[in-house]
Amino acid sequence: MLDALNKPDFVHEGDFGELLAVKFYEVTPLTSKHLVVAYKENSQKDGFIITAYFTSKPLVGRRVVWTR
Repeated sequence: MLDALNKPDFVHEGDFGELLAVKFYEVTPLTSKHLVVAYKENSQKDGFIITAYFTSKPLVGRRVVWTR
C-alpha cells in the first residue's frame, strides 16, 4: 500500500473528499491487477488510509488529480 501511495501511476478524486491512489502491478498472487488505495490528507505531512483493494480494471469516470 505504501508503494502505491508513494509512487502511484495516477491519483483520482473520490466522492467524499478522499483521494484514490492507483498503481498497476504486473505480478500479484492472482494475476496482474491495479491496487487502489483510498486515503485522506489532513495536511501535507499527515493523513490516513481508509481502505485498499485490487481491481482488474482501472477507475473510469473520475477526475484525475495527478498522473505520472
